[in-house]
Amino acid sequence: MERKGIALAGNILTDNVKMVATYPQKGMLATIDSESLAVGGCVPNTAIDIKKVDADMVIKVFGRVGNDDKGKYVVNKMAEHGIDVSGVKVSESAPTSYSDVMTVMGTGERTFFHNRGANKEFRPEDVDLDALDTKMLHAGYLMLLDYFDKVNEDGTTPMSNFLKEAQNKGIKTSIDLVSESSGNFFKVTKAALPYCDYVIINEVEAGTIVGVEPRDKSGELINENIQLIAEKLMAFGVKEKVIIHCPESGFCLDKSGIYTVVPSYKLPKGYIKGSVGAGDAFCAGSLYAIYNEFADEDILRFANLVAISCLSGADSISGVLCKKDLEILEKQLIDGANA
Repeated sequence: MERKGIALAGNILTDNVKMVATYPQKGMLATIDSESLAVGGCVPNTAIDIKKVDADMVIKVFGRVGNDDKGKYVVNKMAEHGIDVSGVKVSESAPTSYSDVMTVMGTGERTFFHNRGANKEFRPEDVDLDALDTKMLHAGYLMLLDYFDKVNEDGTTPMSNFLKEAQNKGIKTSIDLVSESSGNFFKVTKAALPYCDYVIINEVEAGTIVGVEPRDKSGELINENIQLIAEKLMAFGVKEKVIIHCPESGFCLDKSGIYTVVPSYKLPKGYIKGSVGAGDAFCAGSLYAIYNEFADEDILRFANLVAISCLSGADSISGVLCKKDLEILEKQLIDGANA
């Protein structure tokens, strides 16, 4: 079987993005200045971002939506970008998952109120791995996929077994997850790591898994701790690369032991319109760069540019640029830093 392209499996939802001037104190009121509907979740965000970067990429998606308008909306949006949506199942018993995203104008800071919806029903049987002909399979978000996140008596999970089966069929695997404080966070993530070729997560998630603080009490990044976190994640069984992202920098630890750090660009005042989807955009850039065998420094640089372009839009996908325009953006950022 000739393998080509990237498959994405997991959360499919809509984001109801609501712009506010400030986030209210408990019991107080804040005015919603504007609102819009956008796709959301690991699968639509990452899939569409990759296609916006390179329209020729083969992208296939798997997940569940409800038999409702929001489900039709998000599936149609993916199809409009040339994504193979034949792997999306329609639930007759649960609505399409959604998040109300309260976004503070000016800073892009956002708070999520999430309804799990049909994502609770998504399970390994929904993906025919025997027929899947892609080179890579990216799954997410761990901790928001109820069926996949169940911990078995032997310590495995449906997700870890799913990833193991994919690897056994010659498919490179990758995961993303969400910050979550339940007692199962460590068990669910640790079970999956030995069956991941790549892990692409933020510094908070990474630090939580291994029990190392990425920042000090003042919120400053502890750079030496990021390397320690990456090393501990690799020791849990990750096969190829651990990639950690945060606003300040991108970090990559390769299986060879080479550790690479690429600082972020300084952005012009007022550039950020929203930060929703920026993590997925960084992930999309990383997956694209890994697929195309970029060097580690170039993986981080390219992923950073995709994430920066995402920050220029209020929703999760509208700001993302194609490869050619990303090169122009990088030149503008370099020129601005040197001015």
